[in-house]
Amino acid sequence: QVQLVESGGGLVQPGGSLRLSCAASGFTLDGYAIGWFRQAPGKEREGVSCISIPDGTTYVADSVKGRFTISRDDYKKTVYLQMNSLKPEDTAIYYCAIHVTLVGGRIWGPRDDDYWGQGTQVTVSS
Repeated sequence: QVQLVESGGGLVQPGGSLRLSCAASGFTLDGYAIGWFRQAPGKEREGVSCISIPDGTTYVADSVKGRFTISRDDYKKTVYLQMNSLKPEDTAIYYCAIHVTLVGGRIWGPRDDDYWGQGTQVTVSS
């Protein structure tokens, strides 16, 4: 059974940093692309970053480019999202998902809810 568990969210001041983790179980990471998404209250879910497990190719959305970095640890079956220089507008619930695609400069998540984690709250506020 596919399971994705996010952790690392919390409350941080503007300019601060957080590292989110997405721990995978029930499947091997090989052959998948894993992505991070976020959804703020009243807004659509936004693809933030993704990484191709086979070759390590990464993509970061323009809204977070230069501040967020995605990486993976194959041994731990974990994908990370390092978030620096956080801004209040980064406040959202952050989700990870497998079977993501990158089309037209946008990250698309899977339709199947089983391929999403439950999310972790990130709040950037002074």
